[in-house]
Amino acid sequence: MSHPHPELSAPGPLPQGGLRVTPLGGLGEVGRNMTAFEYDGRLLLVDCGVLFPEDHQPGIDLILPDWSAIRDRLGDVEALVLTHGHEDHIGATPYLLRERGDIPLVGSELTLALLGSKLREHRLKETVHHVVKEGDRLSFGPFQLEFVAVNHSIPDALAVAIRTGAGMVLHTGDFKMDQLPLDGRITDLRAFARLGEEGVDLFLTDSTNAETPGFTPAEKKITPVIDQVFRESSQRVIVACFASHVHRVQQVLDAAYAHERQVAYVGRSMVRNMGIARDLGYLKVPPATLVDTKDLADLPPERQVLISTGSQGEPMSALSRIAQRNHHFVHIEESDTVLLASSLIPGNENAVYRVINGLARWGARVVHKGNAMVHVSGHASAGELLYCYNIVQPRNVLPVHGEIRHMLANAELARATGVENVVIAEDGVVVDLVDGVAAIAGKVECGYVFVDGSSVGDITESDLKDRRILGEEGFISVIVVVDSVSGKVAAGPEIHARGFAEDDSTFDEIKQPIIDALDRAIAEGTTDAHQLQQTVRRVIGRWVSNTHRRRPMIVPVVIEA
Repeated sequence: MSHPHPELSAPGPLPQGGLRVTPLGGLGEVGRNMTAFEYDGRLLLVDCGVLFPEDHQPGIDLILPDWSAIRDRLGDVEALVLTHGHEDHIGATPYLLRERGDIPLVGSELTLALLGSKLREHRLKETVHHVVKEGDRLSFGPFQLEFVAVNHSIPDALAVAIRTGAGMVLHTGDFKMDQLPLDGRITDLRAFARLGEEGVDLFLTDSTNAETPGFTPAEKKITPVIDQVFRESSQRVIVACFASHVHRVQQVLDAAYAHERQVAYVGRSMVRNMGIARDLGYLKVPPATLVDTKDLADLPPERQVLISTGSQGEPMSALSRIAQRNHHFVHIEESDTVLLASSLIPGNENAVYRVINGLARWGARVVHKGNAMVHVSGHASAGELLYCYNIVQPRNVLPVHGEIRHMLANAELARATGVENVVIAEDGVVVDLVDGVAAIAGKVECGYVFVDGSSVGDITESDLKDRRILGEEGFISVIVVVDSVSGKVAAGPEIHARGFAEDDSTFDEIKQPIIDALDRAIAEGTTDAHQLQQTVRRVIGRWVSNTHRRRPMIVPVVIEA
């Protein structure tokens, strides 16, 4: 089994007749999935998603894949294939299209409809798009594509088989093998077996649940739990889930209809996505069940249901504002029931528990994955992955979609079924398929691309470190005026702090030592303002560290007058 090496050098030229696979995001994290395939001088992209920031990335809105390695070759891109409509697979597409707006887009009906509304939001023109469904085949340059139905937590997900002169690649996208799905659309294992008979040279498989033994439970298992929540609720029911989870919304709508309640959507993305899903026939709304939010308030509480965004504790989401009691029309009341019908994405635990505690404080009953079976994963567990490996019998395996521990667990499953060549790569690690053998060929630069407001890629890890220091350790500014003639301190030091010592008198005892240190430095011939600022920083930094055990950001300003 091959492992990535931090000292890998840049890859050499692609050998004649070989296929190059470059993950640009999604390997080593759960999100921002994007992979570039190169054959015969042309490129095919699969997925272009975002990653949502964690607590240690303050001020960041989104994190994009890093396509800088192919930026000067965007003209060689034949198409962008989107496996399904989740944000971590389509969310970065508008940012890519800003750089080349005519890349053909390929995906299922629902996937491209969800992306279309996103492009309009970004004020981008609709580019050429190809709506495909399972069983369809089409070619882009040297890439011959075939699409296979897979089951996931959003309808219309597809795996894609990519045939080139170097061999066949099968990319699962995100998938599971629910045998009794709500929409009746199962993962097409017969197609997987047929492709396996033809010969899959490289199998890219979803690793997200590879550490979980057994099989992912069926979505239908949740239906009786939701029904019980409705049956036991005497007041209003608020359900929080992903704005793209059509299956879960369908279950809630059906339960509301059965219990003679009416439903309103809360949150712009929920309203938009469910409108699209309904228009295309993926969501069946029972008669007289859905109402506008302003009309819901006229009903008694025991007949109200709200379906909201914010299941991950996002600070600006509808549910977070409800929990803080600052939502403009939804006010949590004693005995309301809140159902968090989603998984906990790693890194979001604190934010979610903060929302749960906020809701409970106002007397709400909170039902979540920790105390009821209200969510099942959208990803194949270990048992399902073993089935796939035995059915497909690939020559080479490249685990994708997951943190490093998930990919290593997936690799062990592949090896257990007899796959001899399993390649573990991370973002930027280049894998070449040459003469039927996949091997690491080098590494390209591939970091995080941060979106901060309208700024894309301008924020660096160093900037984030500064923000973390500001947030955790505080900020001190020191202003000193030095007489350029006498070389003496003429005014100050004036010291202001934020974040740990709001009372400026705290710093009275360090003012004289700063003056003394400046006098000594000037007497020794230091006249450069920058060096004098460094003197101030050292003196106050040492004092704050010893006195307060803090390491704040210090901004000294020395003015010569």
